[in-house]
Amino acid sequence: MRTYLVTGGAGFIGSNYIHYMFRKYDNEIRIINVDKLTYAGNLENLKDIEDLENYTFVKADICDKEAITKIFEENDIDRVVHFAAESHVDRSIKNPEVFVKTNVLGTAVMLNCAKAAWELPDGTFKEGKKFLHVSTDEVYGSLNDDPEAFFYETTPYDPHSPYSASKASSDFLVKAYIDTYHFPANITNCSNNYGPYQFPEKLIPLIINNALQGKKLPVYGDGKNVRDWLYVDDHAKGIDMVQEKGRLGETYNIGGHNEKQNIEIINIIIETLQEMLPADDPRRANVSKDLITYVEDRKGHDRRYAIAPDKIKAEVGWEPETMFKDGIRKTIEWYFEHEDWMRNVTSGEYQKYYEDMYAGK
Repeated sequence: MRTYLVTGGAGFIGSNYIHYMFRKYDNEIRIINVDKLTYAGNLENLKDIEDLENYTFVKADICDKEAITKIFEENDIDRVVHFAAESHVDRSIKNPEVFVKTNVLGTAVMLNCAKAAWELPDGTFKEGKKFLHVSTDEVYGSLNDDPEAFFYETTPYDPHSPYSASKASSDFLVKAYIDTYHFPANITNCSNNYGPYQFPEKLIPLIINNALQGKKLPVYGDGKNVRDWLYVDDHAKGIDMVQEKGRLGETYNIGGHNEKQNIEIINIIIETLQEMLPADDPRRANVSKDLITYVEDRKGHDRRYAIAPDKIKAEVGWEPETMFKDGIRKTIEWYFEHEDWMRNVTSGEYQKYYEDMYAGK
């Protein structure tokens, strides 16, 4: 039985990846999920699998070398899938140091612990061991408005926010371990994910949640910033395929071929909610384009991201399967069916943060 160590598995993408892996492999694999359970890590995301015999949760900080070493010493880890990261740009602008600590130092700890566990006396590594570092397209900076311009794996890094700078730093660390030690690793850089279990500071769940409550829908700047949207299950599949078929040492971009302006996304969500809500649902009256409220633009706001997933398609055979109109319906259906989840995560700490970010804008 192959053993996976997943960091950040209680977060949005990590928990979806764990669900995907158990759906695909069932009891052929074992997963150890390490998560510090900061504001965006939520064990409710995994409560339907928490009793599985081949699933273990460990509450630990990836910066804690002793805790991570202990996991490697007590388990024969075959695969590391490293999601754990501070990931929200707005938070990074307010508190850059936290991002540097978790995203850079935490990655260094994970690399060192895996290297110590997997390295043989002659400097080679045990057969079949792999480390996959999950990163972002934001490390590439911003594209111009030319619809033919895309991010490729060869695009020079040009990060603009403390978040993307910290992720770029962690990518370079992984590349350094690949080049220096021939460490068995891959890097994936993905576009914007959406889907179930996404913490509602991010655009899509924020708009769904606010619209249903008749609250303002904050839009940065002119709303014309473009992002490439990837349904989270498609991303999970891509990560698994890179682990199994990717060439060691390579980077693979995972993109959704779903470029949309932020204002387009908001309009699509409003129209989809109006279609999907039953006529007698009182929330229908709340959902309106009048809620759209333009706020001061984010500092250093990149204009356009778009990924060319040509390499992963050619080498690994992956391509996105979920068109945005289908993915957004699935996502909204999920939020309808999990209103308790949304209520729980939007209480307390999140509420304070939300008010701090958007009050007075």
